[in-house]
Amino acid sequence: MTDAPLLIVGASMAGLRTAEGARRAGYDGPIEFLGAEAHAPYNRPPLSKELLQTEGHGHDEVAFPIRSALEQGVTWTLGRAAASLDAERRVVVDEAGVEHPYSSLVIATGLRPKPLPIPSHGLGGIHVLRTLDDAVGLRSALRPGANVVILGSGFVGCEIAATAAKNGCSVSIVTQSAVPLDRALGPELGGEVRRRHEAHGVRFFTRDGLFGLVGETAVERVILTSGVMLECDVLVVAIGSDPNTEWLQGSGLDVSDGVLVDAGLRAIGVDGVVRPDVFAVGDVARYPNPLFDDVPRRVEHWNLPTETGKRAGQLIAAHLRGDDCEPLAAAGFAPLPSFWSDQYDMHLLAFGMTYLADRRELVAGSLDDECVVEYFRGETLVGVCGIGMRSLVQSYRSRFSMPSATV
Repeated sequence: MTDAPLLIVGASMAGLRTAEGARRAGYDGPIEFLGAEAHAPYNRPPLSKELLQTEGHGHDEVAFPIRSALEQGVTWTLGRAAASLDAERRVVVDEAGVEHPYSSLVIATGLRPKPLPIPSHGLGGIHVLRTLDDAVGLRSALRPGANVVILGSGFVGCEIAATAAKNGCSVSIVTQSAVPLDRALGPELGGEVRRRHEAHGVRFFTRDGLFGLVGETAVERVILTSGVMLECDVLVVAIGSDPNTEWLQGSGLDVSDGVLVDAGLRAIGVDGVVRPDVFAVGDVARYPNPLFDDVPRRVEHWNLPTETGKRAGQLIAAHLRGDDCEPLAAAGFAPLPSFWSDQYDMHLLAFGMTYLADRRELVAGSLDDECVVEYFRGETLVGVCGIGMRSLVQSYRSRFSMPSATV
């Protein structure tokens, strides 16, 4: 074993869980975190809900506890992004030009929001939501009476809309989709989500987009592609995310859509060869899941940073001990994706990959109350989602299990 540390690029939930997993699996050597944000790892789901609504809340309210196993032998280099990877020398160079050698590397750099799709012309009042600092900046703008326009109707957009409406804002959602959350939920359940938002005063402009902005120093109005003009004090861009992999260009890794990895979360090169000392975890990792098929995908559900971190930690500890990692990697990796969302008094919980479905079936309750919807690809169940009925939705977990898979 080299004296160089286990280097985790991305002080994220996935990075933290990887370090914990490596410690549990017996690795007791040095660990270094290199993170672009100035904050230690924290929980992101509250950013669009509790933290966005409650003045005075900050990092302390969302920070993950650092367990005793990571209190010694860990170095935190925060507020400094990675700039490049030299895989041959086993060195990551940060944006300040400082080199960070490693024995094994974990890529946990996650995602960033897609930018405004038209020129901003330097106008203020335009927000995205991915980081703690984003949430703090947006929170101060969501004052009662503010005209809030949200571009996008995915989970982030809908959760911000619910929070803003509860704050007393006038909220409009502009989306190219027919219904919110259409990819994840389908037209029936997505339509019900829209109805519930509209009951709280949210306006939807569907099959529409952003054409232009009007304002002196900050956005005052937005012009939609349909020609509609909306008053706008706060413009939130929530049209999806891109993986943070620019720093890996030229490294030899396959970063065509995130970082391609094998069942052991080990990075795969553009030559198709597995890199045994480089791992990717969380939202940035792209891998096949045999619960569904053999197509490598990035899956951005909330439980997968933990699942991928635990898995990578096992392989890292074995690799740094000099063990043969192939049997462990060959055992397969088949985590069950899960997502949840709270909007007003509506509690959504889902398991599986609902967006693979070509058919949906309401199997319990009614859409306008509590309900459960099953999602099928052909005749195969690929997902389930419920509004309420939590115990029934939870019971579906066993329907996705694979005796041959190691989760």
